[in-house]
Amino acid sequence: MTRMKTRAPKWSTCMSNGQDIRRQLAGSDTVVIKVGSALLSDPEQGLAAELVDALGEEIVGLLENGRRVLLVSSGAVVEGISRLKLRTRPEAVHELQAAAAVGQMGLVQAYERAFARHGRHAAVVLLTHDDLANRQRYLNARATLTTLLDFGAVPVINENDSVATDEIRFGDNDTLAAMVTNLLQADLLIVLTDIDGLYAADPRQKPDAELVDFADAADETLDAMVGGSGAFGRGGMITKLKAARLAARSGAHTVIANGSDPTVLRRILAGEPVGTLLTASVSPLDARKRWIAGQQRVKGRLTLDAGAVNALKNRGVSLLPVGVVAVTGEFSRGELVACEDGDGLVVAQGLANYSSAETRKMLGAGSTEIGEKLGYSLEPEIIHRDNLVVLN
Repeated sequence: MTRMKTRAPKWSTCMSNGQDIRRQLAGSDTVVIKVGSALLSDPEQGLAAELVDALGEEIVGLLENGRRVLLVSSGAVVEGISRLKLRTRPEAVHELQAAAAVGQMGLVQAYERAFARHGRHAAVVLLTHDDLANRQRYLNARATLTTLLDFGAVPVINENDSVATDEIRFGDNDTLAAMVTNLLQADLLIVLTDIDGLYAADPRQKPDAELVDFADAADETLDAMVGGSGAFGRGGMITKLKAARLAARSGAHTVIANGSDPTVLRRILAGEPVGTLLTASVSPLDARKRWIAGQQRVKGRLTLDAGAVNALKNRGVSLLPVGVVAVTGEFSRGELVACEDGDGLVVAQGLANYSSAETRKMLGAGSTEIGEKLGYSLEPEIIHRDNLVVLN
């Protein structure tokens, strides 16, 4: 497709860089795939079973190549409407929630069949916004999803529509997929939809509109492309661009592509110029540490001995309980704490793997003694180095 040649936005002048990044996608280890209801909807049967089967086969291929894959899937409401034989989509919230509850069964069954054909397990995970806004539940969700991936299962994630309210619901699965991308620090978010990607204008109104091949997710010129009136501007690409920007905060790239192509996933991960690539400008670790370093309010403070201070500042290691001599304040697992030297100077801050009460019980203990001190062991360190930023 011919590119614009006059007054071109950034995305049309960085083609070589875009090609380089596409080739790098082949090295993606953890991939979040979001599939929308427009793809999964069958006018007669509710859920497009053939597409689910094809998607399952593609994902199994990725798993066999050593990738870790999470699937965020819409379709519960559509399937519920079909099963309940409703003539139109309900407008009342409680009716939509009921349809979602019924349809979730069909959605789970469809994915279970699709993966079972290849000897793989699917695992349903229902989330609300509150699950990821609460730090403790955020960490629990991450631990569960990571364990499922370790088992070789495919987490099939959806918003818990049957109980979510307007105050806590994600509102769209594009946003949910981006939050899961951040949660797992995934390398790549793939958003599968029913069109080829992001266009410079609505292709339904301008058939000759150009497909955006590559852009920085933060590029403000993209806003004009997804804005405006009409169905194309409401929901659709607006939420997908928002999701790409959210995923970019943790360093993940996003590809928006047409999911009706049964080979689309393998083509994307082979570096082919498929769909629209929206890139992140920082690596996942940098993004996470920038977030940690930028937090001004800590929940508690850990006083470290000289050996621990030296290890953090000069060796880039995790903080072990053996180097902590005192705990100040009250904090829960996953909350931000400051690390001080003996003179009260903050040398680092990070996210604690244990609560203040748990940390007090294992002051000065070796990693192998955590289980003995607490009766259980969650992690071998108080703060993992990936969640720790040295400040002084």
